Amino acid sequence: MTALLHTPVFVLFAVLALGLALGRISLKGVSLGSSGVLFVALAAGHFGLSVPNGVTELGTALFVYCVGLGAGNRFFASLRSRGAGLVLLSLVVVGTAWCITYAGCELFGISHAVGAGLFAGACTSTPGLAAATEALQQAGADTAAVNIGYGVVYPFGVVGVVLFVQVLPRLLRCPWESTRRADAAADPQQIITRVVRVSHPNLLGTPIVATVHEGLLQCRVTRILREGRLVPLHAEDCWEEGARVLLVGTREQSERDTLLIGSPDEDTPVGNRFAGESAEVIVLEKSMSNRTLGELDTPAHDGVIVSRITRLGVTFVPSDDTEIIRNDVLRVVGLPQDIAAFKTKCRHRSTAIGTADILSLSVGVALGIALGKLTLGSGEGGGFSLGMAGGPLLVALILGHFGHIGPIAGYMPRNARILLMEFALMLFLAGAGVSGGSALVETLRQQGLTMFFIGVAVTSVPLLIGYLFARRVLHLSMEEALGGICGGMTSTPALGAITAKTDKQTPVIAYATAYPAALILMALLAKALV
Repeated sequence: MTALLHTPVFVLFAVLALGLALGRISLKGVSLGSSGVLFVALAAGHFGLSVPNGVTELGTALFVYCVGLGAGNRFFASLRSRGAGLVLLSLVVVGTAWCITYAGCELFGISHAVGAGLFAGACTSTPGLAAATEALQQAGADTAAVNIGYGVVYPFGVVGVVLFVQVLPRLLRCPWESTRRADAAADPQQIITRVVRVSHPNLLGTPIVATVHEGLLQCRVTRILREGRLVPLHAEDCWEEGARVLLVGTREQSERDTLLIGSPDEDTPVGNRFAGESAEVIVLEKSMSNRTLGELDTPAHDGVIVSRITRLGVTFVPSDDTEIIRNDVLRVVGLPQDIAAFKTKCRHRSTAIGTADILSLSVGVALGIALGKLTLGSGEGGGFSLGMAGGPLLVALILGHFGHIGPIAGYMPRNARILLMEFALMLFLAGAGVSGGSALVETLRQQGLTMFFIGVAVTSVPLLIGYLFARRVLHLSMEEALGGICGGMTSTPALGAITAKTDKQTPVIAYATAYPAALILMALLAKALV
């Protein structure tokens, strides 16, 4: 057993296992989650155990890179229109938290290294902790203090925001339950299927596929009713009086096309389909890439209709002008034998759907690390670099925004990205906690209670100021204000508490807009503090 405790790889995975077990313990619906690893790692460091060198840096780079990929496709867009107000809300929340941290350190004589940990922990910002840790390493200083400060206040940082978004609506007598009702107007961009009865005289006798090719319809027509069953559409099928066809498109497109074709048919069950008549096909054949659906003309050449395309994690209804890109996943409708032949033509591999591009991941992280090592400015201590946290984050945001740059993909399947992000986060917490555990007891003995109360102030005051700013200055709704505050505090658990209470998407959109700006600002300010 003693030999195992001196084996860094064993210690690492033992810390991960025990930390995750601790994180699953729930009290009143609140748990530590992955951050339980930090507390076990602090204990392991206190008892002199160690993990492999470089674990902290590896976890930092992978974690922020995955965060950037997830946020990149909405970060730059969030700077337009109403998003600017939510970004400003992030600045108010994070700026207030930083000012309180700085004032507390100066007032009570706490080192700025500990303060950076308090700031990151109270705001539940792991990238902030990573940035502060790296700044100390670059200065040749001990990183134990920042990890301890983070560990002391992080639990309240998690619980405090969750309680705030749950208790405040009750205090204001505006419970979430009052908003939990079906929206009067459904999302116009939601993709739906609808059966329509043909009656428009100008269409009769015209090939259905030709109508789609000419751009008269915005939806895709995928099936037609034959002998009581919706069967795949053929290239030679024409519009006939009283015929019933199946449209695939957004709710807005379906409403428009229904008026052009005839009237909705509520009697035909949409789900009445035979197995094997639709499939997902990934396009790996280079000759099919960068060609439009109109050029490919799959109904005539392949006997299949492309009803949807999933690209970079987003599913949309294409038109004949839509250009196919390699690795697009096509939802096709047709006879089983036609679908099988089309799969062969596309060089389809079922294992390729949802597979992460490891080459793109490796190149992207390497570019991010290289960018992070670039130093701006000159003079001893006068330079500034993005570091292991900022460099990969910026590269990932750019790749996530553009989708790909040359052969480097800026997309990773959601399940793969979340798994890698969680694992990277745990690696970082394990390394950071073990390195800080050696000085844990002494630091807590000297300043533990003071640190905790400063952390409470750093969490609580920005919540109140942020809410008042959002409501009185930005004139946001309660849902949008609380969602933006969750993003400003980078608190995913608090957003989960909101979504459990309301079906509205407003808080989620506000969170997604505010979160990236807060993430970057916390990393920069945590680094500036030390």
